[in-house]
Amino acid sequence: MSMTDYLKIIDKYYLPGTPLREILLRHSRSVADLALEIAARLDLHLDRRLIESAAMLHDIGIFKTDAPGIFCSGSEPYIRHGVLGADLLRGEGVCEEVARVAERHTGAGITPDDVRNMALPLPTDRILMPQTLLERLICYADKFYSKSGDMQRKSLDRVRQSMLRHSADTLARFEKLHSEFS
Repeated sequence: MSMTDYLKIIDKYYLPGTPLREILLRHSRSVADLALEIAARLDLHLDRRLIESAAMLHDIGIFKTDAPGIFCSGSEPYIRHGVLGADLLRGEGVCEEVARVAERHTGAGITPDDVRNMALPLPTDRILMPQTLLERLICYADKFYSKSGDMQRKSLDRVRQSMLRHSADTLARFEKLHSEFS
């Protein structure tokens, strides 16, 4: 997938000059840059263009959610942005590797038990935990950047606090990712 391919998809769903597009592009570029930096530092055997495309498209589904704080005026709960984005990407003919990054990047991954125990509005018949190296890398890099506030890179302590707010299990999953990529 070339640079114009992911930009073509972003252009289709995010109007130029809108605050939501600027937030999506700034956040996704930050995640892509960090993921590329980690991949280079650890000599990960992943295609740089694939990393960039997956990072740039991982949040493509946010416009369908109700998150006015980041200019999203859709009707879906924000936690569904990953599965919505994956479905959108599949509909656009994007490779499954990239669609699965969108589907599996939320939190530090979401287990079927999480869906049931927290009554999350997510499917229980899909794997929502990052499985592949690419999925884990983008999931990890994503945790260091918010789409709200100053959008600057978060400290490790701040990421840990954020993960713990979800659950101790989420923090434990993040720590596993951190040990893989730090």
